[in-house]
Amino acid sequence: MIATRRQIARAAGLVSVLFAISRLLGLLREIIIGAQFGTGATLDAYLAAFRLPDMIFYLVAGGALASAFIPTFTAALARSQDPRQLVAWKLASNVANLTLLITTCLAIAAAILAKPLVEHIIAPGFNETNVDLTVRLMRIMLIGPVIFGLSGLVMGILNSFQHFLSPALAPVIYNLVIIAAALFLAPTMGVTGLAIGVVAGSLGHLLVQVPALLRRKPRYFASFGLDSPDVREVLRLMGPRVLGLAAVQINFVITVNLASRLAEGSIAAVNYAWLMMLLPQGIIAQGIATAVFPTLSTLAAQQQIDTLRRTLNAALRAILWLTLPAAAGLLILRTSLIQVLLERGQFTAQSTQMTAYALAFFSFGLVAHSLLEVITRAFYALHDTWTPVKIGLVAMLINATLGILLLHPMAQGGLALANTIAVTVETLTLLWLIRPRINGLGGRQLVNTLGRSLAATLVMSAALLLFTARTATMPALATVVAGLVIGATVYGVLALALGREELKQLRRTS
Repeated sequence: MIATRRQIARAAGLVSVLFAISRLLGLLREIIIGAQFGTGATLDAYLAAFRLPDMIFYLVAGGALASAFIPTFTAALARSQDPRQLVAWKLASNVANLTLLITTCLAIAAAILAKPLVEHIIAPGFNETNVDLTVRLMRIMLIGPVIFGLSGLVMGILNSFQHFLSPALAPVIYNLVIIAAALFLAPTMGVTGLAIGVVAGSLGHLLVQVPALLRRKPRYFASFGLDSPDVREVLRLMGPRVLGLAAVQINFVITVNLASRLAEGSIAAVNYAWLMMLLPQGIIAQGIATAVFPTLSTLAAQQQIDTLRRTLNAALRAILWLTLPAAAGLLILRTSLIQVLLERGQFTAQSTQMTAYALAFFSFGLVAHSLLEVITRAFYALHDTWTPVKIGLVAMLINATLGILLLHPMAQGGLALANTIAVTVETLTLLWLIRPRINGLGGRQLVNTLGRSLAATLVMSAALLLFTARTATMPALATVVAGLVIGATVYGVLALALGREELKQLRRTS
């Protein structure tokens, strides 16, 4: 089904609000965890243990499944003449069965091989005590990807029906459960309580979506459907996407590997900085991308390329207009933000400085990371998962090479800078490559939006720098609140003067 721009915008607004709540809860989760564990060896072990379960989820059941399943499922719905939509539900059942089988097998294999993986690949810089702790935590958290696999599929089904509320609530529930574990289990069980919270949170992530799924009257088929053209299409689209996500996850493993060779707490510092950058990225980009993807898929299936191009152009311009000032504000106010959000308990002033140093370089990549969320989905809607994979592999090599080169001269800042350079190259290349696929990209409109937003952002940044220079002794909370008010006011006034076209577009997205 095709949504109008207003419907897409309302969906994007709803998803963005819930993503904002989820991200804020994620920050609250990190505040609580940081206060209890700081940036020490114990938290490094937890974060290292999280890498492999996270990789299994994303490779099999996360972005790879969604990018392959949604276009195929929406096409099955569009061509279905049966009011019960049995063809579409058979496809969903087959993919669910395959997902459960694959994630279970991978989780068991990873649990068996956990120790050598930690010792030689994930964290070779750890001592024996931290290796043992990491292995134990990893084996607990490997239950999560199996549950998340089914939950991710349910999200894809509901989004294909233009239902976004329950899927957007799922990460909120996930974070709430982990917060509860950090508050009530961690004080007595230590970091093991957090690992249990991750598994319980994944279960909550699934269960909150079940009522909405049942209202669609699904039918279940106990088969794998390997002879089905639709299942084969999902697998065909997933193959390249799995490789692409493998590159992303390998990047994370490389980052953890390199950071384990730095001062104690470097893994946690990079992780906190990454999460801080993901806050605006999730609120702005993921909300828009999640809402627009089913429509892009339907437009591509119906060969409405002109409408697809206009829809994609509008999404990219909205992201540019919102993420440029967000990146500048994050860069300028980063230390005060970290002090307000994280600096308490075991998270010391030194932890703040380590995190702020990495965040300075991550903030320059916010715009590229945000644009990438939408542009890759445009390729997936066109049933092209190979192009993003090829470019992603190049970006992985850039990130790994620069990470190694910049590790010692810049420590964790070098790892963040390597990521920013790699994702910028990746995003610009994909923007260039999609142009001939959709008869252009509306480049003049994009450049005009970029120019106006950049001009407004530079003025806003000057105002923020002047403010922070004259209020160096002001408490961090006051600096953050006043800085946000000043930045929003200056950018808002300039937006009224320079960005009338973009404001009209954003009003249509509300």
